[in-house]
Amino acid sequence: MQGQKHIHLIGICGTAMASLAGLLQLKGHRVTGSDQAAYPPMSDLLRELGIRVAEPFAEKNLEPRPDLVIVGNAISRGNAELEYVLDERIPFTSLAQVIHDEFVTGRESLVVAGTHGKTTTTSMLAWIYEVASRGDGALAPSFLIGGVAENFGTSFQLRETGHGRRGPLILEGDEYDTAFFDKGPKFMHYFPDALILTHVEFDHADIYRDLDAVKTAFKRLVNLVPRRGRIVAYDGAPNVDECVSKAFCKVERYGFKPDSFWRVEELTHAGTESRWKVRREGQAWGEFMLQMPGAHNALNAAAAAALAFGQGITLGAISEALATFESVKRRLEVRAEVDGVTIIDDFAHHPTAIRETLKALREAYPTRRLWAVLEPRSNTLRRNVFERELVESLSLADRVVIAGVFKLESIPAEERMHPERVVKALVAAGRDAALLQNADAIVKKIAPELREGDVVAILSNGGFDGIYEKLPERLRKLAAAGRG
Repeated sequence: MQGQKHIHLIGICGTAMASLAGLLQLKGHRVTGSDQAAYPPMSDLLRELGIRVAEPFAEKNLEPRPDLVIVGNAISRGNAELEYVLDERIPFTSLAQVIHDEFVTGRESLVVAGTHGKTTTTSMLAWIYEVASRGDGALAPSFLIGGVAENFGTSFQLRETGHGRRGPLILEGDEYDTAFFDKGPKFMHYFPDALILTHVEFDHADIYRDLDAVKTAFKRLVNLVPRRGRIVAYDGAPNVDECVSKAFCKVERYGFKPDSFWRVEELTHAGTESRWKVRREGQAWGEFMLQMPGAHNALNAAAAAALAFGQGITLGAISEALATFESVKRRLEVRAEVDGVTIIDDFAHHPTAIRETLKALREAYPTRRLWAVLEPRSNTLRRNVFERELVESLSLADRVVIAGVFKLESIPAEERMHPERVVKALVAAGRDAALLQNADAIVKKIAPELREGDVVAILSNGGFDGIYEKLPERLRKLAAAGRG
């Protein structure tokens, strides 16, 4: 895009869309957007940027007429603004195509992909480069992340190092589809020079028919990495093995296996702190500390460290960055501590992610009663494909509460998740579990039952009807009233 333009984003409050809005504003464009509903952290980010967000979708939001419209992947035919764009022949494109055209071209592209862990790992990699750039401005990274990286206080950054030099572009490679007119995954537009592949599992049941379809998408991403490039891939999953088996570039495996190129060993946890060592090709390489619990986070950090080192970042900068890494909003984020009750917000919305989150909380709070409060909200979790796995994951908690399925009516009847079946199976397995339809019912029920020392993990990839604010508020009222 040449010159300053008025760019309007339909569905601007999605994590990636809000981040792109910020990047476009940094490039000097006038940015507006619209959405059906806005909630933190992206609504807060856009407000801080001074980007106007119109609610709800309406034709009038496109006045004055923009030069270009970016259509979010959640937007489908029938949307009032999209229909107006098509009728009026206003130029439109997708988020992923704009990222390629405006930001990938002319920069080294470092992509983090996988079913789980990509937001945290991308944030770690960006922070490693940021710390390393203090000694060499040429390393200053630009990035776009599907969450707010707390070290930066934002989900995006655009850095120009001057004299025609540009640091790398670090991207979270999303496997979800691109737009209503482009059903391929977003990451196919990012053309990685180097790639991290964390996990490959079945997800996004609304667009992938089965696991084979998911694996095909990741195989195609691997096939984009040039011979001179490099892939850092998790060593503990057969699906990842299959996806990288025909790569044309060097593949370095990371994980716990004895023969792993980057072997994680001697992992210990003390509260929310993790420590471990890494061997590189069998030789002692580094010792690391991270202020986050969970084996999955140590693996994420090991992947980021491995890619960064291979791209020329020093071990010292990597170690310093991981020790000072401050996590990502909505990843094991402590939202409130009221009357001895700790309330944690986590984005986990897949049985594997839920399992790893609850395991991490067990490690961080080993003597405390753990609650899991789940909203089945993602397009996969709202379907009946993972009910058995969900029972296994939620069994790690002492008390479980499941909300009614978000917008259940939008899922075909034969595909719908039945939370009552999950609750029944949990009770049969000896767990205290309940089904409560909404946030208000959950708060009313559990707030009086919470006691000092309890840890409440609220698991949702959405706003969950304000439960993050409602539960602490109710606990404060109960505390003020002496819980009487």
